[in-house]
Amino acid sequence: MVRTHTCGQLTLDNINQEVILQGWVAKVRKMGGLTFVDLRDRYGITQLLIGEQLSSKLELLKNEYVIQVSGKVIERKSKNKDILTGEIEIEVKDIVLINKSELTPFEIKDNIESSEETRLTFRYLDLRRKEVQNKLIMRSKMNYSIRNYFNDLDFIEIETPVFGKSTPEGARDFLVPSRLNPQKFYALPQSPQLYKQLFMIAGFDKYFQIVKCFRDEDLRIDRQPEFTQLDMEMGFATSQDVMETIEKLVKKVIFDLKGVNINEPIKVMSWQESFEKYGNDKPDLRFGYEIHCLDEIFKNSQVPLFMNLENKTIRSICVNNLLSKKELENLLETAKQNSVNILGFAKYDNSEWSGSIGSKLNVQEKLSLIKNFDIKNESTILFVVDEYQKALKALGAIRSHVGKMQNLCDPNDYKLLWVVDFPLFEWSEEENRYVAAHHPFTMPSDDTLDNFDTDKANAKAKAYDIVLNGFEIGGGSQRITDPSIQKRMFDAIELSENQIEQNFGWFVNAYKYGAPYHSGCALGLDRIIMILTGAENIREVIAFPKNSSGIDPMTNAPDLVTNAQLDELKIKIK
Repeated sequence: MVRTHTCGQLTLDNINQEVILQGWVAKVRKMGGLTFVDLRDRYGITQLLIGEQLSSKLELLKNEYVIQVSGKVIERKSKNKDILTGEIEIEVKDIVLINKSELTPFEIKDNIESSEETRLTFRYLDLRRKEVQNKLIMRSKMNYSIRNYFNDLDFIEIETPVFGKSTPEGARDFLVPSRLNPQKFYALPQSPQLYKQLFMIAGFDKYFQIVKCFRDEDLRIDRQPEFTQLDMEMGFATSQDVMETIEKLVKKVIFDLKGVNINEPIKVMSWQESFEKYGNDKPDLRFGYEIHCLDEIFKNSQVPLFMNLENKTIRSICVNNLLSKKELENLLETAKQNSVNILGFAKYDNSEWSGSIGSKLNVQEKLSLIKNFDIKNESTILFVVDEYQKALKALGAIRSHVGKMQNLCDPNDYKLLWVVDFPLFEWSEEENRYVAAHHPFTMPSDDTLDNFDTDKANAKAKAYDIVLNGFEIGGGSQRITDPSIQKRMFDAIELSENQIEQNFGWFVNAYKYGAPYHSGCALGLDRIIMILTGAENIREVIAFPKNSSGIDPMTNAPDLVTNAQLDELKIKIK
């Protein structure tokens, strides 16, 4: 290479050295007969000092021009302690133009106000910004940390096919037409689930892979149509074995990337407890505000909202401080987004009660609320009255909103949680039947094994999710390896023999040839790095993401194709 150093490397130890640097012009400042230039590459910024003898080459010093400079390292008079190279500068002797740049659509710097759509359209320019580069650099370090961990444990990294078979019981597949097999389609993998189980049958008892997965589903801040996960499976292993392995990995990644050492074991909570206390199965434990059931307190209440409940329940959280009218309006909007139209509230301030509910409480109800929530300071109690599932889900969303509103979610605090004992099935209104909540190869829990197929509403799974700061970052389960249990599972979700053979015959057949018991897990790497970098959404940590409509503004994918291409594939647009 021509360059002798990077733009983030030189210090006072390099004084008087002759060096060659290459990079992008980030900033130009003229002061009398001198010109100061910030030269940037991905390693940092070095200040250049250009004298009048090079005035003929100043036209080469425009923002985002790519240049090469040679010169001597000297000590800066005005030092910048905020950067590693801030005590030196380069006394430039020669400048060589490598390439020019047109005026960029936005300034290449951190904290710009340009729209996301513009930045994604010119993503290659957005990627020059240090805050964006740092996210991708940290992502690279995460992959390195993961591979080192599994290599040390004698895991084998094996790739699985990208073109596979479409199967039911999952999210919507992305389909790929086959030119060589007209009218037939491959499906892009939602995960390598079935293949990795086959590795266990094949005798590879420790498998892992950093792999691309694809799901055609609605997008949100933590979801993209294509995403990357850490996939792993262990033969002759129980759920506990996998959870211990994943727990150590996640703690290692957090330490390697953020320097935070988590010593205590990760808390384990049942799905039922999580839903009851936090209104969801991925609670943020960085703050309290647990949900309380107040049915008993208000069973004889004269408060209109709490009368004639029928199939409804009263759920509540108590938050610190007196919420303002604007804050309560914002929380009501969150309630409405979760199908609840009334958010009652009671404010407690120095033994005085007010609010839509507070003004209607009797003495005993006030005392019961103070005792129930252990109220000692000014507080606002929020009430939701609705059907069990709806009330808890809405109050869970309100709780999360309050946590952000009161800045209780410290981005440098990492709270991990295992959620276990998930429902084995979930009811599908669309199909009017129970379907597998995870996938149909998940082992029922020991205590529901005898009747999981007859008492589906109460059947639990040997499944586990790992949660970090309110996001599910991974999950897995112990797999069914007993053919008789597998048949009961298929019967429970009402798959016919023909459907089983057509969709899973090749997979089920493999279990006739000696399978070890095995368990596995997958971690969403995009979500993990989003949390660890403090990114607002998952798009910020993916090099070339899709926007919220699933479109790449840079390439305009997905796009139309020619009739000739469609004819070759025997496809007609409807």
